Amino acid sequence: MYLLGYDIGSSSVKAALVEVATGRTVASDFFPKTEAPIKALKEGWAEQNPENWLGYMKLATASILSMSKVEPKDIKAIGISYQMHGLVAIDREGNLLRDAIIWCDSRGVPYGERAFNDLGADVCLPRLLNQPGNFTATKLAWVKENEPATFDKIYKVMLPGDYIAYRLTGEICTNPEGLSEYMLWDFKENAPAKFLMDYFGYDYSILPEVKSTFCEQGRLTKEAAEKLGLAEGTPITYRAGDQPNNALSLNVFEPGDVASTAGTSGVVYGINGSVDYDPRSRVNNFAHVNHTADTTRIGVMTCISGTGILNSWVKRNVAPRELSYAEMNDFAAEVPIGSEGLVVLPFGNGAERVLENRQVGCSFNGINFNIHRCNHIVRAAQEGIVFSFMYGMEIMQKIGMEIKSIKAGHANMFLSKIFRDTLAGVSGATITLLDTDGAAGAARGAGIGAGIYRDNNEAFASLNVIDTIAPAADRTPYIEAYARWKATLENILNRE
Repeated sequence: MYLLGYDIGSSSVKAALVEVATGRTVASDFFPKTEAPIKALKEGWAEQNPENWLGYMKLATASILSMSKVEPKDIKAIGISYQMHGLVAIDREGNLLRDAIIWCDSRGVPYGERAFNDLGADVCLPRLLNQPGNFTATKLAWVKENEPATFDKIYKVMLPGDYIAYRLTGEICTNPEGLSEYMLWDFKENAPAKFLMDYFGYDYSILPEVKSTFCEQGRLTKEAAEKLGLAEGTPITYRAGDQPNNALSLNVFEPGDVASTAGTSGVVYGINGSVDYDPRSRVNNFAHVNHTADTTRIGVMTCISGTGILNSWVKRNVAPRELSYAEMNDFAAEVPIGSEGLVVLPFGNGAERVLENRQVGCSFNGINFNIHRCNHIVRAAQEGIVFSFMYGMEIMQKIGMEIKSIKAGHANMFLSKIFRDTLAGVSGATITLLDTDGAAGAARGAGIGAGIYRDNNEAFASLNVIDTIAPAADRTPYIEAYARWKATLENILNRE
């Protein structure tokens, strides 16, 4: 018996087959092998054709079935993870009305700011837990104002994962976690945010039906099954955005648990057991996959744009050219904790939500020509990335989230011992590195939704722990280095 998971990203679509009995991923693959195209017709725009996502799914499914030799009839449920905050619009016949406006498109920003100013913080923050911002609801506002003929034809608006599920099953539905990504979930009413729908002038009927995250959300149609090479009637039983799903993949479900990723950009996503928010809206809050009206589980997320992209910039431009990433980490380890006073602010990849959308840029501060060498810069850059994570985590703590542990995949920046030790040292949390990914997590989520697993603990009991990093016995050097970093950042912020 097997479970199938899909991870619909903006760069690629990944599929994974998980064996129920062992929890082992028997096959996984992704397409395209080069990064999927993103249309940028104007600066700040980003669109993709949803038909391409389906094409990549077909290729990935064929590959994993061929590799594993698993019979389609033995796949008992399907889970879907997807890129968050996208907008897909269809007409009454189910036809796409335009390309999807995806997560990194910024044209919704002024509409979110206007709504926040007009409605007021005392209305938006307690109910949405965020500023309306650049989310699906505000992307739709842009369509309404700039493409009125298209807007008038809209029958339903969907997130990317909603659309994929619709194409596979014919059923149009979403869930509270998804609607909180739209910025259309009212946490006060535990219902879609009618007050924001009314503000933007949206008919309530354009929203999909709201179902639970873990439940049967439709079954594969004959047509979809034939296209994918799967069995007709296979149920879709789980769906979530990529960051909540990444947390699920790491078995992060309860208050105090934290998931992190550190690729080009970096995310810290923790679970809060109370409905709260940052009054300056520097972190995002979403309904987590197990949030219900009776059991509060809010995913609190800080995102740092300048993460792995800074490390790769340092490798290209600072480190000796012959060094690999692993050798570069060893090179940086020759320098003591705190990089002997050198401070790097890693904010060179655009505006940062944690800095209230300011663009302060990346800067190297306190360079001493008599002390600092290129390996100081390498270490200080990694420390700066970790300290930016900690800056966001302090905001998360202020709204009631206790950080006890951090779970992450063994990939990207978490391959660096300096990075791992610094994060454990400054936060005081134990870091657990696990062998998993979003597609495999979505497959396990499907097992929960189908009732194959009793709960998340059974679903993730077989997760392979690669390493555990405890905080240093003496955390003082890390805490002092972070204090210098934070003082440098706040000095710059106060000058603006």
